[in-house]
This record gives sequence, C-alpha cells and structure tokens, in this order.
Amino acid sequence: MTAARHEVVVIGAGVSGIYQIKKLTDLGIDAIVLEGDDDLGGTWYRNRYPGARFDSESYTYGYSFSQELLDEWHWNERFSAQPENLRYLNFVADKFDLRQHMHFNARVTTMTWDDVAREWTIELQSGETYIAKFVITSLGPLSMPTLPRYDGMDEFAGESFHTYHWPEEPLDLSDKRVGVIGTGATGIQVIAELADKVGELKVFQRRPNWSSPLNNGPISTDEMAAIRARYPEIFANCSASPGGFEHVPDRRGFWNLTAEERIETWDKLYAEPGFAISAANFPEIFLDEKANQEMSEYIANRIRDRVDDPEVAEKLIPKDHGFAMQRLPLETRYFEAYNRDNVHLVSLADAPIERITETGIQTATEHHDLDVIVYATGFDAITGGYDRIDIRGVGGQTLADAWSDGPSTYLGALTHGFPNMLMVAGPQSVSGSTNFPRAIETGVDWLTGLLVHARDHGINRVEARSEAQEQWVEEVVRAHEKLLFRRSKGWFTGYNSNVAGHQEGKIRYQAYFGGVPKYMKLISQEAAEDYPSIELV
Repeated sequence: MTAARHEVVVIGAGVSGIYQIKKLTDLGIDAIVLEGDDDLGGTWYRNRYPGARFDSESYTYGYSFSQELLDEWHWNERFSAQPENLRYLNFVADKFDLRQHMHFNARVTTMTWDDVAREWTIELQSGETYIAKFVITSLGPLSMPTLPRYDGMDEFAGESFHTYHWPEEPLDLSDKRVGVIGTGATGIQVIAELADKVGELKVFQRRPNWSSPLNNGPISTDEMAAIRARYPEIFANCSASPGGFEHVPDRRGFWNLTAEERIETWDKLYAEPGFAISAANFPEIFLDEKANQEMSEYIANRIRDRVDDPEVAEKLIPKDHGFAMQRLPLETRYFEAYNRDNVHLVSLADAPIERITETGIQTATEHHDLDVIVYATGFDAITGGYDRIDIRGVGGQTLADAWSDGPSTYLGALTHGFPNMLMVAGPQSVSGSTNFPRAIETGVDWLTGLLVHARDHGINRVEARSEAQEQWVEEVVRAHEKLLFRRSKGWFTGYNSNVAGHQEGKIRYQAYFGGVPKYMKLISQEAAEDYPSIELV
C-alpha cells in the first residue's frame, strides 16, 4: 500500500483539531486530519451521556477566530448541552468546508521518526500509512476513558459501559435498576440527570467530591444580541484572567474582611453561574490552609442544607481534600437527587466492591441487583491519548519511556527527542488548568506561527532544546507546588487509581498552573525572539 504524503498531519478532529486544520489550510499548507472515530467532535462526539454539557459559559467556549461565526451562531443555554455542542462543531466544519481535509475511522497506532529524512511515518489501525514532515497532536486531555479493575466485570448479564461509550441509541431506563460507579464530574452530571428517569438508582461512591451549582439558564434572543456586542470585551477578559474565564479573582484580601463579609461574598458567588465560586473567589483559598478550611466548611454547610438525611450529607462531604483542591465539578440539583426515595448512596469507603456478578454488584456487606451498570470512572487524563500510540522519536526512543515518570515538555508544545511533533493543548501547557477552548486557540495560533517561521526560513527540523525543556518543567513544578492541591488526588496531580503505573502520592506534573496571562507572555516572548529555546535546523 502506497503511503500518502502531506506536509502536516493533524491527529484528532475535536475542538483543537478543527481549528488547527482551518489555520493550516487558510495558509495553503498541505495538511490532513486523521480522526479515529467515524465523525468529528472529539469529546463532544463521544460523551453523549445524559447530562453532558459545558461547564464553561457557552459564549466563552466557542471559537473567536471568525466574526461571521460569532454573528451567526446563537447559543441557546448559558452552559450548552452535548447535542448542541456537536451541532456547533459540525456547523463550523461545514461553514468552512473543513471535512474535505479530514479522514475518519483513521485511528493512529504508531508514529516513527526518521532523523535522516526528517519526517514522520504514521501507521493506522486499518493498515494505511501516512508520511508527514510535521505531526500536530490534537488528542484532547480527556480522550482515554479508564475502567476500574473489578473481578467479574465481563460476567454481568445486563448492559454495562463507560460514560464515554454511552450507547448511540436512546436507552429506556424508566423501570430499570441502574448502578453508577463514580461521583466525579461526569458521575455528578449523570446522577443528577438520571435520578427522576430510572426505576431505581444506586450510586457507588468511591470518594466524595466537592461540587457547586452550575446555575444554568436559557439565553434569549436579546441577551444573545448583547453577548455578540460584547464579544471583544469577553475574549479580552478571558485573556486577562488567570483561569481564562470572565471571572476574576477577588483581590480585597481574605483576612482583610470579616467572617460575615466573606460569607456574604460566598453567598453571592454560590448563586452565580459556572466557576465563579472558585475563579472569582479569594486567591487565598488556594494558598492558605486556614482560608481553604473556612471555605470548605461553607460549602459543606451548603451540602448539609440541601440533603435531607444528615448521615447521607456527611458521606457526600469530602474529608480528604479541601474545596477546589481537585477539578471542581458543577452540578444541577445533584445533592437533591439523594432526597428521592428511588436514589440510594452506597459508600464504598464503608463497603468496598468485591466483584461484579452476573446480576449486579457485590460489596463487602450486600449484593445489589442491577439491570444496568454505568462506569463514570474518569480518564487517563492529559497523557492518556499519547500513551495509546506507539510514538518513537530520535534513536527509536519511545515517548512512553521518556514520560514514564511524568511528561517533560517545553511550553506543553514540544518535547525533546521527538522533533517536528507539535502538541496542541499538550501536557504542561496552560490548557489543562484553564478554560480549555481559549487555551486551544492560543496554542493553535502559536504552533501555526512556528510552522510558518520554519517554512519561511527553510527549516525542516524543529525540536525543543533540552535545557529549555528542563527549565520549563521546573517552572511547571514551581507553579504547582505553590498551591494547596499539590497534596490532593486526581488528574490535576496526574493520579488515577485505574491506570497501571500510577502511584498514589507520586505527582505527575501534567498541567501549568501559572495562569493564562503569564503563559501568554512567555509564549509570545519566545515567538518574538525567533524561538531561541527551540532548535531550528
């Protein structure tokens, strides 16, 4: 089979891959997107489970690169649901005729670098082969779902699946006994949505998570018109805020206010949409143990107020980490779900799962009969998409070996030893810690600028300098270690108990927590100085 040749191969047709191919083809660069699924959309194609929706405000999530697009698209909800999100991405692809540059059902299995020819050979599961001067990975930080490792999972006679693989055909669960394992961001969305739609719902909670209200609502025609008029201001605010949202931290000083004033502030934030409760809060809650304890107790009391059974409420309150010390799930009447007679919380801290049986789940204390099991057990975050591809760089070194103790990159965009592999929203970029699509556009623009610079100067080998990479990793670690969540579990610290090789207590520094403005300044300076930290040959 003859290999297909392109100057650039983009891997992944999700939010980042769609924008990346738009930028490349606008410049007349010969490029193609290889997408493993049978259509575009990435996370918004796969995650079709009930309750899946943005937790960034819709109008801050959409692309900003086209005024026509901003003028034409009407977001119907403040936090748009998966079906509308997928329609939006299809609308973008169709409007700019991008499908002609996409190859679906093209799952990449291996990438091999030839240092003499200075090109990548990309092999697909189908047996097809591509050769490219540059590869741009747009793999998504949450694209590799993980299942738990319980005995008997293949013995269950009913339907069972990870939320990422929710069936395409609608499921009638109205008289079904449903078990959901996991109460992270996905589990919280699913549980709240299913509570009044199933016969019985049993929630198997491994560890409780803090959560706060999404406060979603419709966007009227008039409000959408006002949003359109404000788009320049909205995107400028996102670029200037640490988290990439319109929410900005409260700089009055936690300890400068009375306890009553702090509660008044939190009452206001609790009623506001989205991540206001964390992103517009006092910075001290992320840095000062006592400040975080006070904030955590405030949220704990909110949970106690919303859950009728005091014993259940206490089991829903985390004791092993403070508020916002892990990725914060947002919810809509999640806690009220436990007030329903058909919803039951099973704390696995009290009675661990021993095995999955043909008819349900056996814990240490009882058997739970079920018709459907939903695994809301998360993802091998940020690096998982890279681990599923056999990537071999200079001298045959594998990326898996290079990153065995955690990723090592320069700006989350390049990694030494793997020339001409550029990463959109890669490990140790700002993407994993901020409003994702805003960081995507920043990353795509910067990488495209690097490619144009290489093309204009006759450069055909681009690689991060090892010393610059070491310095960037040190900066990533410094930013991480300033924050209290350095001691928490979860994908902020690169820990997933379902992933072989992940060790509890061993941090994998996977995201940059220095904030959007600082990151923007650093990458802009790198480009303005003609990329001194990158070897260009």
